[in-house]
Amino acid sequence: MTSRPSLSRRHLLAGSAGVLAAGALSRPTGAAASRTAPGQLRARLALPDGVQSGDVTSRSAVLWSRASGEGRLVARVDSGRHSRVVRGPWATPDTDLTARIELEGLAPGRAYDAALWFEGPDGTRGEVGRARFVTGDRRPAATSFVWTGDTAGQGWGINPDLGGMTAYAAMHATRPDFFVHAGDTIYADGPIAERVVEPDGQVWRNLVTPEVSKVAETLREFRGRHRYNLMDDHVRAFYADTPVVAQWDDHETVNNWWPGEVLDDVRYTERRVDVLAARARRAWQEYQPIATGAARGRGRSGFAEARIYRKIERGAHLDVFCLDMRTHKSPNTAGLEPRETPVLGREQAEWLVREVRRSRATWKVISADLPLGLVVPDGAAQESVSNGDPGAPLGRELEMARVLRGLKGVPGVLWITADVHYCAAHHYSPERATFTDFDPFWEVVAGPINAGTFGPSALDGTFGPRQVFARAADYPNQSPRGGNQFFGHVDIARSGLLTVSLRNARGAVLWSQDLEPGERATA
Repeated sequence: MTSRPSLSRRHLLAGSAGVLAAGALSRPTGAAASRTAPGQLRARLALPDGVQSGDVTSRSAVLWSRASGEGRLVARVDSGRHSRVVRGPWATPDTDLTARIELEGLAPGRAYDAALWFEGPDGTRGEVGRARFVTGDRRPAATSFVWTGDTAGQGWGINPDLGGMTAYAAMHATRPDFFVHAGDTIYADGPIAERVVEPDGQVWRNLVTPEVSKVAETLREFRGRHRYNLMDDHVRAFYADTPVVAQWDDHETVNNWWPGEVLDDVRYTERRVDVLAARARRAWQEYQPIATGAARGRGRSGFAEARIYRKIERGAHLDVFCLDMRTHKSPNTAGLEPRETPVLGREQAEWLVREVRRSRATWKVISADLPLGLVVPDGAAQESVSNGDPGAPLGRELEMARVLRGLKGVPGVLWITADVHYCAAHHYSPERATFTDFDPFWEVVAGPINAGTFGPSALDGTFGPRQVFARAADYPNQSPRGGNQFFGHVDIARSGLLTVSLRNARGAVLWSQDLEPGERATA
């Protein structure tokens, strides 16, 4: 459930009187509305999964939380001396007790502090959590963000012996303005056991819940996967302080899936991927602080399906374009079709070219949940864009060639991604390519953040990539204990100079590159 109050600068910041109501949502009836009996203590609703903000632009933001029981989400939004209360929707079992408030009309370049709580049916105010965020500045100003992917994968979950998902604390320590989770926010297809013996004999010990003990098939199990990650103290602390920009990829549903696929995995009783993906998408949207203003109708699940690809406008220096390379994806084949096969789909590909060309921001960061030039096998087929053939574009490469041609002449384009479980920096140039009708650009790969580490992967020469840097696992499926967990960091100075770096689980810089605004992307 969402509510979209309009918080104009005049209303929110000029001290006008009154309370802003977020939608005319009626109070539940029946058992949900029963009041505490005389003489009994009123139960206060708790926030078992913390609070979050997300999709923060220069003028808007999303606030999110989950309650311990049915209640109405309420937020007090403060900026400087000005404060307003926003009453949001009811959290009910229909959304697994999650709720969000979508704020609009915020002031650019301002720091906000939002206190969130749930009111019970009897009006009792519950536990209070605080979410902090800064809106994008429409004047040239310094800004920064981090990105990564791959949380709780390959059976490596929350290990209390090691302090939990500590790489999230390393990202938190950089104090970024926002965080892009570039896919594989959960591993619905990867059961988590209590004990895993590592190759050197050490025992990895996981916290476990019933929902992570098997592959996720039911809506309850998909929801439980998201709740599991929020059990980690570092994740909750990071999300409270840092707005999230969430993307999805394959493991939110099942490895390497595409629409229409039917699984032959004996672990599943429901093998129709479309059924699994509908449940996975609903759970993902319930648990991510994603704006749902682009929702179009209702899917078969009855849940409003928001368009996942979107632009996050972050002010004068930065626009972030988040892609969805899963919903419209063609079946995994060898990728050698002489005709264009989709990974974005025509509507999204045209949207991307159009919106990047329209952008007046100094930097246009395209966050792709699959890499462009890395070969990512799916058995004998190919999972990503490339096909391993360095010749002229074929299959999905034809769609990407059309996008790259459409972006020609646009300054300040940087691609970021995750997915392959190691970190790398690739420079693409027509001088090295078979397909040459595009401008040079960088693609920087980060992750995993708490999953098995692999790599490196082979590069496909069609678009002329060159590996400038890579750091991979010491051996396949290395646990997070080894320290080979990675995230990317982007720092944009007030002048527009962009510094992109790759960092390890302790936050140490492994590689860095300065990019000047308006200049050709040279290696």
